[in-house]
Formats: sequence, C-alpha cells, structure tokens
Amino acid sequence: MSINHPIIAITGSSGSGTSTVKNAFEHIFRRAQINPVVVEGDSFHRYNRIEMRTAMKKAEAGGDRTFSHFGPKSNLFEELENQFKTYGETGNGRMRYYLHNAEETALHNKRLNLNLKTGEFTPWENIPPGTDLLFYEGLHGAIVDAKSGVDVAKWVDLLVGVVPIVNLEWIQKIQRDTAERGYSAEAVVDTILRRMYDYVHYITPQFSRTHVNFQRVPVVDTSNPFIARDIPTLDESLVVIRFSRPKKINFPYLLNMIHGSFMSRPNTIVVPGGKMGFAMEIILTPIIDELLENKKKI
Repeated sequence: MSINHPIIAITGSSGSGTSTVKNAFEHIFRRAQINPVVVEGDSFHRYNRIEMRTAMKKAEAGGDRTFSHFGPKSNLFEELENQFKTYGETGNGRMRYYLHNAEETALHNKRLNLNLKTGEFTPWENIPPGTDLLFYEGLHGAIVDAKSGVDVAKWVDLLVGVVPIVNLEWIQKIQRDTAERGYSAEAVVDTILRRMYDYVHYITPQFSRTHVNFQRVPVVDTSNPFIARDIPTLDESLVVIRFSRPKKINFPYLLNMIHGSFMSRPNTIVVPGGKMGFAMEIILTPIIDELLENKKKI
C-alpha cells in the first residue's frame, strides 16, 4: 500500500458487473479531475486467444479438466504483483492491452502503427508519468496464491469486490456467450464446470479480502440458471453492500441519500438494484478523496 501512489482495484469475474463499477469510478475521476492510469486485468493473462485454445487442448489431452482463465496456470500473477509493488513505490511500471474486439484492435494498431489481430496483446509500454493513482479492473485484484507466494492484495489501497450470487453469474454468462459469441448452451455449461476448481480456490477467496463488496441478488426466480431465458434486470435485484471497516462509514447519511435502502447487519447496507451506480459513487467518492488528501500531506 502506498500513500504517494495509491492503487484501487476492482475484482470480479467476467459479466459480474465490474463495468458498472468502472463507470462509477470514471464519473468520480472526471468530477474530481483525477488522472488515473487504467490497468486491465486481461492484460495479465499468460496466453493470447489462439495460445489459450492450444494450451487448453493440451491440458485436456493430459487429463487436466480444470485449466481456465481463473487460475495461476493461465495468468501472470507474479507480474501483476510486481506491477502493483512498483507503482506503489515509484508511480512507474509497465502495462499492455488485450485486444478484445475489432474496435480496440483498430484503435491500438493506429496508435502504435502495428498490425495486431483481435485476441492478441499490445507490446508492453511504460506507464505515463504524472498519474494520480492506478486503477485496476479484472479477475485478480485481490489474488493471493500460497503456492507461489504471490500476494497482490497487500499492495492495494482500496479493494472493491463485485460479485453477483452464483446463479445470476451463470445466467449472465450463458446468455452472453450464446447470444453474442455463438456458443451452444452445452459448451457454456462445460466451461462453467471446467472453471469451477479455480473459481472456488482463486476467485471467491478474494471477496474476503476486499474493503467493500457489492453483491447483486435477484428478487426473481433464478433457481435453474440453465433454462433461464432472461437476465434479471437491476430493477429486479437488490444490491448487498458489505464493508470490512464499518466504523469509517456514515450509515445514517447513506440511508438518507439512497431511497429504499436498509441495513441487514452492522456492516451491511442493502440498496435497490436501480440505485447501484449512485450508491457506488456516494460510497466510494469520500474514500478516494481521503486517499488523495493523504497523498497531498506528504
């Protein structure tokens, strides 16, 4: 953790709602005129898209049915920890981008004058000087791997978890992968099962290390996610927000500002799903302000 060069990390699996948090942070940064360096979790995957398919087939041929994007075999955990450590100490470091789609590929090819393909990485670049903080969004912002000794979480000043209940997460994945990526429902279920070992051992433990968790809970029936035809909307959901340091949170203020909210435990407030983005902004803004005020005092 660093006073001079704060690090904020959002951790959550794909489709969990991390994009909503990212939008909330963008609003906060713009209003406060904060200049962040944005680091994408996908840029620390070990393999590009084609390499990952090859590695997965090789693992399966060797009897490994648990090889996935969630675990250490397919990620650069050591490099991620070194990135956070270096930035916290110096404000410097290296970054790259994973090219998810044609739009991103065209943008970075033009910027770098290269001819990269979708599913590849850009070359490593130096973090630009003069940034106010590092903002990470991805799968492993609070990862700890006892086998390798990696502890990414200890370098982060503000850890935010975004985690829908698992049935909702599965519904979102099945709907997205079948509708947008052309996968069969059976293929998506197979991916869910293959990821389960890494999900249990590497993804879910992170949410015990976060400072704030946003957990979306539907109020409609999601008991069988494998036959669900629709993704529950935000208005069909509640968001359970848990704080690891509740003494610093002004709960009366939050309850007054967020209509329909209530407290379910001394460290937990529940808000309507439609208020999720607003709740994030009024909760996280004073925390970020404090990080930057501490930086100014040095």
